[in-house]
Formats: sequence, C-alpha cells, structure tokens
Amino acid sequence: MLFKVRHAFRRYLSTSSASYAPKQQISKLLIANRGEIACRVMKTANRLGIQTVAVFSDADERSLHVKLANEAYNIGPAASQQSYLRGDKILEVAKRAGCQAIHPGYGFLSENVEFAELCQKEGVIFIGPPASAIRDMGIKSTSKHIMSEAGVPIINGYHGDDQSDERLVQEAKKIGFPLMIKAVRGGGGKGMRIAETEADFMSALQSARTESMKAFGDSAMLLERYVRSPRHVEVQVFADHYGNAVYLYERDCSVQRRHQKIIEEAPAPGLSEELRRQLGEAAVRAAKAVNYVGAGTVEFILDKEDLCFHFMEMNTRLQVEHPITEMITGTDLVEWQIKVASGEPLAVSQEQIKKTGHAFEARIYAEDPAGGFLPGAGPLNYLSTPEPSNTIRVETGVRQGDEVSIHYDPMIAKLVVWGENRASALQLLIEQLRNYQIAGLQTNINFLIDLAKHNHFQAADVHTGFIDQHMDSLFPIKKVPAERIAQMALAYVLNENATTRKSFNRQNPFDLELDFRPNYTPTRAFKLKVGDTEHQIELRSKDVNFEVRVDNGEWLLINATRKPHPNRFLLQTNINGHVSCFNTVIENGSIALYDDHGLTIAEVVQPKFLQSEAGLEGAAAGSVLAPMPGVLDKVFVKPGDTVKAGTPLAVLIAMKMEHVLKAAKDGVVKSVPNAEGSNVQKGAVLVAFEQ
Repeated sequence: MLFKVRHAFRRYLSTSSASYAPKQQISKLLIANRGEIACRVMKTANRLGIQTVAVFSDADERSLHVKLANEAYNIGPAASQQSYLRGDKILEVAKRAGCQAIHPGYGFLSENVEFAELCQKEGVIFIGPPASAIRDMGIKSTSKHIMSEAGVPIINGYHGDDQSDERLVQEAKKIGFPLMIKAVRGGGGKGMRIAETEADFMSALQSARTESMKAFGDSAMLLERYVRSPRHVEVQVFADHYGNAVYLYERDCSVQRRHQKIIEEAPAPGLSEELRRQLGEAAVRAAKAVNYVGAGTVEFILDKEDLCFHFMEMNTRLQVEHPITEMITGTDLVEWQIKVASGEPLAVSQEQIKKTGHAFEARIYAEDPAGGFLPGAGPLNYLSTPEPSNTIRVETGVRQGDEVSIHYDPMIAKLVVWGENRASALQLLIEQLRNYQIAGLQTNINFLIDLAKHNHFQAADVHTGFIDQHMDSLFPIKKVPAERIAQMALAYVLNENATTRKSFNRQNPFDLELDFRPNYTPTRAFKLKVGDTEHQIELRSKDVNFEVRVDNGEWLLINATRKPHPNRFLLQTNINGHVSCFNTVIENGSIALYDDHGLTIAEVVQPKFLQSEAGLEGAAAGSVLAPMPGVLDKVFVKPGDTVKAGTPLAVLIAMKMEHVLKAAKDGVVKSVPNAEGSNVQKGAVLVAFEQ
C-alpha cells in the first residue's frame, strides 16, 4: 500500500511539471560519452546545425569523437570512475562551454538518476527521461510493481526488500529451478547468473552480488523464473512532454553471449501483426505509467513455444541497436531526442509510423569467441570497412591506427544493413561482414559470418540460448587445407623479399627473386602456426613459380604474385588452374589472409634458440597467464603457497567484467610478478609455479 501511495505521488509531481517542459533552442550540445555513440550523436547534431562539445579521458585524447567535435575537454584519468562517470566534472564543462544540453548516449551516466537531477538543478537540459522515470525503471523490483499495476504482463519472481540469504533461498525454492538471479540495478548482463539447481544457488548469488556491487554500487538482487528457450523481443518507444507516446515496432535481440546482444534484427521475425500490436501497446502503457519522455526501450521475454510475452525491464535511454529501428522506419531517433528535449511535441502519430523491409545489426568486438568470448584489446593496425550507402551503415568510433583500450567496452563497430525482406538483408549482412577486415587484434568477425550463415539462424529459429545449443556447429574443428597454408607461406616469403630488397638494396642471400640464380634450386624451411597446430613448410622457387610442401605432403606447384597497396597487399595464386586473390596483411611475423570465409591467421614460429633467448620457451607450462589485457584486481596467493587444482589465484578486471583465474593443477607458487592494481597485457605471467 505504501508503495502505491509513493508512486502515485511521484506521478502527480511528474504530471504537474509536464507544463514546465523546456522550450529552449539547443545550439550547443555536450556529449557525455565516448566512442561510437558520441560520433553518432555528433553526426545528427552537425546536420541540425548544433555545435558539439566532447569530453575525453587521458586514454581518449586522440580518439575520433574528440576530432569530430567542435570543442573537447579532458575530464580525468582513463578509469571511467574518474572521468566518464564524474557527472560533476562533465556538468562543469557543459556550463563553461555554454552548452544548453547534455546527451548522455548509452552506458556511463545515461541512466544515472543523480546526474539527471543535477542537470535539472543547474538548468542544463538532460536529453533523456525525467529522473523519476529513470529511478522507477532502473530499480527492477520497483519497475515490476509499476508494470503490474499498468496491466503489463510480468514474469513470476521475487522482487522484495528482504535480501537476507535465508529469505532469498526460501523464495528461490518457491519459484523453482532453474531460476535467474539479477542485480536490481543491473544491465548489460552484469550481476546476472542462472542457478540450475538448489545446490548452485548460493555460489551464483554471491558471484552476482559481487559483480553488481562493482558495477552499480548495489548488491540487491531479484529472482525470476527462468524460461529455458525464450526470445528477447524489445519495443522502441518514444514520448514527449505533452503525454503523447508512440512505438516504432520491435527488435529481436535473442542471439546473445554472456547475456549481451550480438546480432539484432528488426522487425522480429515470425510475429503476427496482432502480436506486434499487442507488444507495442503494452510498451506504450509501460512508458505512460512512469510519465516517460524521450527514447526508451521496453524489453520482453517472449516464450518461443506459445509466444506469450512478459515484461523484463525498461532501458531508459537510447539503445545500442537503435539504428535498425531507424532503418525500417526512416527516422532519426537522435533528432527526435534533441527536438523533444527542447520542448517540441512529437511530430507524428502512431498511425503515421510505418515499417518497411528488414534490418540487421552485427556488433563487431575485440574478443575471442572460441575462448569463451573473452574480451580483448590492442591496436587496429589494419582496418578496412564496407562502403556506407542507403542500405549499409558502419557505426564506429575508431580509425586505423587507433587502439581498443582495456578500460572500456571492447566493441569496435556496429555493421547495420537493410534489405527489402529478411533473406535479402541477411545475405547483405554476410557479404559486408566479409568486407570488414581488421588486423592487429582478435575479433569476432569470423564467428559473426558463421552465425549469420547457420541454417537455424537463416530460418529465424532463434532464442537466447542459441549459441549454447549450437556450440558444436558454430565452433567446429576447422582443418585448414594444405593449399591455404602454402598460400600463407608464399605471402610471407614474397612480402619478406619485397621489404628486404627495399631495405638492403637486394643484398639478401635468402631472396628467392634475385636476378642471379645458382645452378641449383635452394629450399627454404620454416614453420607456421595456424590455430594450435604447427606446420612444417618447405619452399623453393624460380621467378614467379613456386613449389611448396606442407607437412611432408605433396609438392604443390603455385604461380604467385604480390601487388602492393597501402598497409596491405594482394596475393594472387594459381594452383592447377584455380586462381585466387587474397587481401593480405603481414606484421611482426603474423600473416592475415581475407577471403569469402573471413580471416585466416598464421604465425611464423621462432626457432627454439630464439624462444630461449626471449625467455618464452616453457613459460606457459609453469605459469598462469593473463587470458586478455586487463587490470590485476586481486591476488590471493604468495610465493611458497601450496595450492590445489581449482583454487582461485587472482581476479582480472577487463572491459568492466570480473574474471577469476584458478589453478589448473596442484602446485607450489614460485612467484607473483605483477602487483595488485597493475595493468597487464594478454599473455603476461600472473602466477608462476615451481616446475
């Protein structure tokens, strides 16, 4: 009863203040974010004639969003807690620069109640919903009560204030297993765990609490019945200060990893127009229940079998995947945000909003899909993207030569495509993923190609457990053919010859293309590592004709030429009349070949004596290595400790996620080379053991 009274009073205050909607022309806008979304907002602002102000951390001083802005200001160190999450600093910059408004993008301060209230207090327009709506929808337990009152279906669960272990265990037994444990203030998969059985519950609860406290400063949890094969369908809503609200159809975001979206599409496939209308109207009721203003997304769990839907949560901000809604509705949601925030009413009614065609968005990440989608970081030594058009968008905040930082989300870009129907849009997505070529760090592009080509995905047979269900077919053991390995070996040798000739004026005795030839054909031998397998290469040549043997197999006669281009070269080969052309990048002994199957990488194996000199040989055998770049948050052991297999050794923080590293076997700790709080690179020794 007390909840209803409090909520009714908040709604009264919000409704009373609706007439005080800002009516101010926005001529200068600060974007309180970084990377891709900052660049995206600037693009629309520039088109509207609005000047933009960027903020940046020490790590982002040379970033693209800084270059694109009219003005830019440093707001602190790389750590987001000391820069992008410092609302006081950002508001100070906005006032100093003469900005009438702040656009928070997504993440960081976009759903921060205190920041929204501070903006209002200081007379700066916050381009987002009222603070009361952020508060109501940001606390999942509160949002469930409000949605239930508004007639929006909710899923069975526990959303109470009693957070004792005893009460949560009791409620979990009532709900039954499996169940979902969620951070009350969560988002982006953080603070979320699945307890399959009662025996799993306490460990999952503690893990979710720890992660939630780190990410949101709050360890409160809610419990929900876990639907095993749900679809994740969300509805884009938009509302103004005058009580008008519309929905712009729905998106299917079912295919996820680590509870985070990876490919989204709009509209959701396989829904009847009646169900589509019901979802949209429920989303509008949800928005109106909290007097929402601006762009928001109401997320639903859609049962894959009976297509019943239940409210999951509301994201009170612009979503990462908003471009696919724009593609099918012909709208610019950022323009709508700016105009509504400045006091203009919505320019369209529900009847005027039409959808056309189908759109996909693929998120391109620095990560290792086969290694559990562990996030990565590193330099973008080579970057070639599809050409933007009316049907293709590349949303990014990086350029060739930039670095994906360990301090922030590992997303490199979003590839967005539109087609007249789902089949044509999906084919265009696959084609353009092949044209997205990156060297210098590991990405998920090959995985995205395999995912988009998967027969169940092609048939729109999707749900949130899609990747786990199809793990074997999505991650098959791929045998690289001898012809491809031979082509990579040739790419390496031809590139080495060209660079050696340029550097040493053709004095390299190993150059296989010198004009002078002895009366015998020399054979060169070396090793290439592709994946986890080393291959023995033997190679001999005459002019542009080569003989190559892989792993003592048949000798392959190959005609090969190298055509240089900036930062890359084209390798053309002819094997028994089959001509192939590869975009190729070689750097620091790494060979990257791009074709219709995506990227294939090989590493030139150093001789044993060079490995010993570098101190590399045997390092992994007695050490626990960093699986990705990150910050060493905690170390639980010291030299001389005896540990058992499975013992937690250290905690690595990377891309805002916590990773506990455990001992693979029994042993005695020899050394701990890095101190807590230090930045470490991928492959760095964290804990060394006695041999």
